[in-house]
Amino acid sequence: MFVLHILPLAGALAIVTPAQHTVSFATDDGGHICADLYGHGDKAVVLAHGGQFNKESWHDQASTLASAGFEVLAIDFRGFGCSTGPGQEDFDNAPFDKDVLAAVRYLKAHGAKTVSVVGGSFGGAAAGDASIKSTPGGPDKIDRIVFLGAAPNLPADGLKSRALFIVARDDTSGSGPRLPGIQAQYEKAPQPKQLIVLDGPAHAQFLFQTDQNTRVMQEILRFLSAP
Repeated sequence: MFVLHILPLAGALAIVTPAQHTVSFATDDGGHICADLYGHGDKAVVLAHGGQFNKESWHDQASTLASAGFEVLAIDFRGFGCSTGPGQEDFDNAPFDKDVLAAVRYLKAHGAKTVSVVGGSFGGAAAGDASIKSTPGGPDKIDRIVFLGAAPNLPADGLKSRALFIVARDDTSGSGPRLPGIQAQYEKAPQPKQLIVLDGPAHAQFLFQTDQNTRVMQEILRFLSAP
């Protein structure tokens, strides 16, 4: 089932760049994660990049979220930037979910009451796997996940987070269209959940480089801000 919401474009989102600084923290397997921290608030968001991106690629989206009252942590996964960790040489099997869980714990330890994740491509898959592996009610609990052109690697019926899937209809990988696999995982995911299918071929964070940018940010803000 596709659920499509079109929000009125009453005006462009105001982007105010808040103070930003870089932090680092450890993963539970001895990794070291570098991240950029934006804004303040007891509702926090982790931004998890895709394979062709890094933590700096989220600057505009992080600034928008921070201006809306969220504390935002844009991470570099192990093997990117100054982040390191076991298994980083084997991209297909690296435990990237541990990097997401470490980011969630960092924010909770520094005062966040809830933590959500926005993940693009493999970063979204890592966020989904992190939710599935998280401890219910524990310090690594993920409240909500936005999957941009992504879905968990593990069976989505194990998700412990509210989920918003956003994918472009003609988004294609080397093995074919991504929509069928994402839709199959969406259908397995527990409620509450939503799937938004956009026009065009843009994959994950590349959506922010298209005329869908405002729409995607509005949907993210709506989802993260809803009661």
